[in-house]
Amino acid sequence: MAGERPCPLLSVHPSRCLVDEKFEVLCQHLLPALQVTLHALLQTEDGDYWEAFGHYLSDAVGSVRVSEDASLGGSYSGVEPMGLLWSMRPVPGSKTGLRLRKKDVFKPTDVNISLYEGHLNEGFKDKHPLASVVAQRWYTAPEVQRVEVKEKGLKGTLFIPPGPGPFPAVLDLWGGGGGLVEYRSALLASRGYVSLSLQYIGLTGDDGKPCIVGNDYFEAAFSILKQHPQVCPDRVAMMGLSFGVSVTLGMAAYSSVIKPKCVVCVSGSHVMPVNGSLADVFDEIKKNVKNSRFDEEQRVIWRDLLLPIPDDSSKKVEMGRIKCPVLLIVGEDDQNWPTSESAEDMKQMMKQAGNSHLLTVLSYPETGHLIEPPYSPHIKASNFILHETRNKVVVLWGGHTVPHSRAQEDSWHKTLTFLEQHLYSNDRVASRSNL
Repeated sequence: MAGERPCPLLSVHPSRCLVDEKFEVLCQHLLPALQVTLHALLQTEDGDYWEAFGHYLSDAVGSVRVSEDASLGGSYSGVEPMGLLWSMRPVPGSKTGLRLRKKDVFKPTDVNISLYEGHLNEGFKDKHPLASVVAQRWYTAPEVQRVEVKEKGLKGTLFIPPGPGPFPAVLDLWGGGGGLVEYRSALLASRGYVSLSLQYIGLTGDDGKPCIVGNDYFEAAFSILKQHPQVCPDRVAMMGLSFGVSVTLGMAAYSSVIKPKCVVCVSGSHVMPVNGSLADVFDEIKKNVKNSRFDEEQRVIWRDLLLPIPDDSSKKVEMGRIKCPVLLIVGEDDQNWPTSESAEDMKQMMKQAGNSHLLTVLSYPETGHLIEPPYSPHIKASNFILHETRNKVVVLWGGHTVPHSRAQEDSWHKTLTFLEQHLYSNDRVASRSNL
């Protein structure tokens, strides 16, 4: 009928994109000055539900544009184009200690975005939305290849970008949680890098018993990556997170096989027995278990296990031996590792050795340990399985949601810039694969 107002329209653009890309959420055909709530909901591969929501007021023409309009409340406030993602948290009634991590990187994460009348804080499933739309978030660009790596006793996954290659490459080492974590490697491949995600903690031998790998394990992984026909052999980097930083720095400083073009270190330390193996590192940490602390919610704080930073040179990587560019990413509220103290000590060591020009430090206030790809939810604390006893504890990682989320976005884009600067030749622009 002539003069009738169209039905409310909710759109997201692009509706299909990589997880490190922004999207635009737009509401149209509303009454002017109407109170509405935008609600985002996703279900994880474990069946858990996470949500975020913002309160908005439509403008004079009945529209809400999330990239320009301020949320007046909800799980985030202010003008936050990606607040519907980074402020996500488990829905009320969920299990405690959850952490959102992607397992199958070849399946998208479907984010269901709905528009409701009024400023709501709960009961979304019992309300009928004015409009809904689905946004797909991917870790893999089209035609990225996944190859399991088992040769030389390794356990890892190789991700290869689309196109003829050869490409620069990254050896990707996660932290003390162990297991084979693939989503960062998949995203790196989507950005133009062959990436090998390597499991090195939590491995078992043929007898089913846990086994601790030696330096030759990492050297074999680096060699396989370097010799791959799709890899530029002189353009291979290492990237470590948490415990993986100790391995990365140790290999870069002392290995005669591993000669990375550059290294990226996220939320880690250089403190480790220089002439030891991973087993020696774990033994050193066990000696300091007495330094564990707990907050008022009985969440364990492990940052003191490596403090004070030792003066004994045999207990920390000799940073002066590193001859390649180093990017350190530090959360100043890291409650799991003494990353700020470690970064300051590394900086002084490199200054004294005359190689401080190789060091770039990105230090973020109110940022915790788990610095993930952009727009990932901030995880202040989560469950953690102790490898030896298989007991479960809740670990405090630290950080505050807004600054931590800013740090995740900023550090990821600066990481890509750093890798492009040091791994790609001057006459070639890094691949920016889009869906």
